Order: sequence, then C-alpha cells, then structure tokens
Amino acid sequence: MARKVEVYPYDPAWPEMYAQEVHRLYLLMAQNLIALHHIGSTAIPGLAAKPIIDILAVVRDHAWLDAQTPTLESLGFQAKGENGIPGRRYFQKLDGEVHLTHIHAYEAGHADIQRHLNFRDFLQKYPQEAQAYAALKRELAEEYTYEPRRYTEGKSEFIHAVDRRASAWRKTQVELSN
Repeated sequence: MARKVEVYPYDPAWPEMYAQEVHRLYLLMAQNLIALHHIGSTAIPGLAAKPIIDILAVVRDHAWLDAQTPTLESLGFQAKGENGIPGRRYFQKLDGEVHLTHIHAYEAGHADIQRHLNFRDFLQKYPQEAQAYAALKRELAEEYTYEPRRYTEGKSEFIHAVDRRASAWRKTQVELSN
C-alpha cells in the first residue's frame, strides 16, 4: 500500500525533536560538520506539516560522510545516496513506513543550502505566505492521500515561486545590511 500523506497542525514539540536528533548527529559528524539547520515545514512556527523533521547538514566532505553510513544506519537512518538531487546525500529515518527524520547533506558551497535557508527564513518572516502554503498542502493531502508523488508534484509550482521571492528578499536583506 502507498504511504499515506497526512498534514498536521503545527506541533510546538517539533523544534525539540530537531534538537534531540541534532545532538546525536553532532556527536557523530563533528569533525566533518560545518553546520546543521532545521529546514522544511516543521521549522516554520505555525505551519501545518507532515510531521517529518528535515535537517540540512553542511559538511566538508561527502566521502567522509559516506564512510559513516554504517554508523548512521545504527542510529536508524537509511542511506539513499543523492536520491535525485546531484551533490546531496540523503538519509531517512522511518518507523515502519512513517517518515520521522530526513537528512539532506551538502558540501559547503552547494546552491541548495542557501535555497533551503531562504525558503525557511522567508516563510518565517511572512506568515501569510506560510498560511497559503499550509492551505495548499492540506488541499493536496486530501486530494492525493495515497499518492505522495502527486502530493509533492502539486506543491512544486508554489515552492518554485516562493524560492524566487525568497531569493529576491534575501538579496534585499543583504543589501540593507551593507
């Protein structure tokens, strides 16, 4: 049976869940780690989301990280390689078929690092954008409850539009700070 898409109201426990996972990951990755960030919908206060903790790991070297795969597996993570995104290492932690945590690891300088941070920060700054995103997610989850791929595809246009606005917003923030 296909994985069920369920969008839940924001849970204030999500930041603590992120912190607990990051503590374990930091102990493992410290020598290769530049930064860990909470990204995705669970990182945006008030945003309805699938209850999956997304972690952005900025690392010095993917080869080192790849060598740590057995240790990450001992923490419950499955290595998925690039999983369709060049330059990324993707790991997922599941409870049966329920996704709990995703790690998106990039070497420093990869463009997707800033894109993820821009998206998160923009939606945190503009709650009306976050609420529009939540409404779309709830609608898609209802329409595609057992079609996760179609659910994800349905969000693509909105995400790309927010990515463009978030990038422009970030540029103005940088210009204002100079």
